[in-house]
Amino acid sequence: MPRGTASRRRSPFGSRILGPRDQGPRQLRVRIQVLLTAMLVTTNLVGALVVFVVNTWAIPSPAPNHAMVLALAIAIPTYVVLAAVVGAVWGTTSSLRALRWATQPEVDPDRSQRAQALRVPLSLTSAQFFIWLVGTILFTVLTVLLQPSRAVGTGLTVGIGAVVVSGIAYLLTEFTLRPIAARALADVKVTQRVRGVGVGPRMAIFWTLGTGAPLIGLMVTAILALTPAGSDATLAQLAVVTIIVCGIVLVFGFLLTDLNARSVVAPLLSVRDAMQEVEHGRLDTDIVVYDGTELGQLQSGFNSMVHGLRDREQIRDLFGRHVGQEVAAAAAALGAGEIELGGETRVCSVLFVDLVGSTTYATEHGPAEVVAVLNRFFGVVVDEVDRHHGLVNKFIGDAVLAIFGAPVEHPDHAAAALSAARATAARLAVEVPEVGAGIGVATGQVVAGNVGHEQRFEYTVIGDAVNSAARLTDLAKDVPGCVLASWDTVAAAGPPEDAHWAPYGETTLRGRSTPTRLAVLQESPLKR
Repeated sequence: MPRGTASRRRSPFGSRILGPRDQGPRQLRVRIQVLLTAMLVTTNLVGALVVFVVNTWAIPSPAPNHAMVLALAIAIPTYVVLAAVVGAVWGTTSSLRALRWATQPEVDPDRSQRAQALRVPLSLTSAQFFIWLVGTILFTVLTVLLQPSRAVGTGLTVGIGAVVVSGIAYLLTEFTLRPIAARALADVKVTQRVRGVGVGPRMAIFWTLGTGAPLIGLMVTAILALTPAGSDATLAQLAVVTIIVCGIVLVFGFLLTDLNARSVVAPLLSVRDAMQEVEHGRLDTDIVVYDGTELGQLQSGFNSMVHGLRDREQIRDLFGRHVGQEVAAAAAALGAGEIELGGETRVCSVLFVDLVGSTTYATEHGPAEVVAVLNRFFGVVVDEVDRHHGLVNKFIGDAVLAIFGAPVEHPDHAAAALSAARATAARLAVEVPEVGAGIGVATGQVVAGNVGHEQRFEYTVIGDAVNSAARLTDLAKDVPGCVLASWDTVAAAGPPEDAHWAPYGETTLRGRSTPTRLAVLQESPLKR
């Protein structure tokens, strides 16, 4: 599908690291597996390092004894590596198993598979939290056995680390799985019923991780400093503790704020860029819906809106082709509820064009040839009428009725109709030499408006000018140039158009009681 410039520059998933929109299933599987493993392992290792730093220097508690140091030297690396590997392998394997449908070609997931895909980040977070919870219990029990005075600080520190690491793992996992979420949310209807963690809960997670958890850690530090075990802490030690905790708050706060901004802004930017594309007339624009929250519903709603605009534009174009662009524009300006049957009296100029010898040509040639000739004939007439700001009102067999001055006012409708007649005659002589055509032009009062039934009507013109143009067309087939106009039309046109016409006597048209003065071209088009 063609895309606009802004959409091509920006990644469809909000980050180039997530790959293109049309990446293959195997490429997607490898990308997801590598990113998930790298992010989960890195998050666990960084979390363990932060817990170690805080527990060693930022908690005002007695220094670890020899047995505690030895136990931690063995237990921490062993458990951290084991937990990171098990968590990454377990999490990645279970996630890819749940998302197997998304990494296979041409698999249409059912609703339960879609919902399961959106729950994968939460499932991975639960797994990470469980691993850290086990670590919290293990290290707290170990501390109680070897150095009870450090037990409270160790338990709280590792517990807070469990919350922070699990939350960051959730955010990074949700980011990594955007291409999968896009497939799960590909159906517009599904986005209204299958959702992940909403924007509100997500904001609560950000606050808990970026502000709540560090503040709890600082509060625990202050409480421990007031206990007998921490009462010996000096002012310098408390300053060091404050610096370390503030540094952690600043670093993690910035990281989480950046993740927050990206998770919220990326969907909004995709909608903004797509709106700019639509504003420039590119109604083939759509957005990859990869967010399971209200932001994803916004993306999906935009796609639904553009789909409706495309349908409306197609209907409008089709409507315009049937009734004329001016009629279509006038109807659209009024609105469906304001269009009524009835008409108004106007002075217009009417152009009527009818083929000569079409019946004979049809009997001597095949259907394809006949249709081709008719299309070339109609093409010339429609082109010239449009170029002179008229309206092709209807096709009547192999004839065309065009009007100038309705439904849109035309200050010089007579001159426009005569000029269109001359141009049409000249082009038909060259471009449709197989058959001839008579062209009649008349000016007069008509009734223009919607005629028919309230459930099915059409815009048309009725009146003496229409009848006169049709009669003149029949007579025009026997005059030089095959174009005949009423002299009243030439007089209404005035200079410079009247210089192209010459008087051609008068005749009483069928259905009229008074004679009509006629005019023919001064210079005849090419003879057929």
